[in-house]
Amino acid sequence: MPSSHPQRATRGTTRTPSRLASTNLDFFLARAEQARAEGESATLDHVRERCRRSEEAWQTLASKAARSERLREEEARRKAEAGLRSS
Repeated sequence: MPSSHPQRATRGTTRTPSRLASTNLDFFLARAEQARAEGESATLDHVRERCRRSEEAWQTLASKAARSERLREEEARRKAEAGLRSS
């Protein structure tokens, strides 16, 4: 049965896990910066607080993405070194 979803614009592109993680990290950091800027310009206390919480959440996601990317790169490096030694 054919899918009712249209074809995605990314069809034909390839993304490596590292590039995808970097894209996520960039997105999370951009959203954190946006929340910070919105909070600074807010005139209502509850809006400033909401933006502060949002910024904190985006920063947490960015930290987790950065850690995952670092661990992935370390694991790839470890495997590459192990493969070179075993030959």
